[in-house]
Amino acid sequence: QVQLVESGGGFVQPGGSLRLSCATSGYTFSTAAMGWFRQAPGKEREFVGGINWRGTSTHYIDSVKGRFTISRDNAKNTVYLQMNSLNPDDTAVYYCAAATNRFYDAPAYTRRADYHYWGQGTQVTVSS
Repeated sequence: QVQLVESGGGFVQPGGSLRLSCATSGYTFSTAAMGWFRQAPGKEREFVGGINWRGTSTHYIDSVKGRFTISRDNAKNTVYLQMNSLNPDDTAVYYCAAATNRFYDAPAYTRRADYHYWGQGTQVTVSS
């Protein structure tokens, strides 16, 4: 049974930081590209960033570049999203997703259709 479980969301003031984790099981994590998506109220789910299977390549949307960092620990089957300098526009439910057996660099996997498995999401709220 495949499981992706996000944690680390919460309420933070503008300028603050959060670190999201996504613990996975039930598939071969080390050969999967991983992505983070978010969905704000009334908006479509959007790609935020991704990391390749080895952790050597990352890709981000312009609005989070320089503020968000994705990393992974293949020994722990876990992917992380470090979010700094948060602003209210970052408020959303954040989802991690897995694209199994994908070996291209991170920019290749930015569409929802590229990913096979999804977590349930964790709420991030940025407000003063």
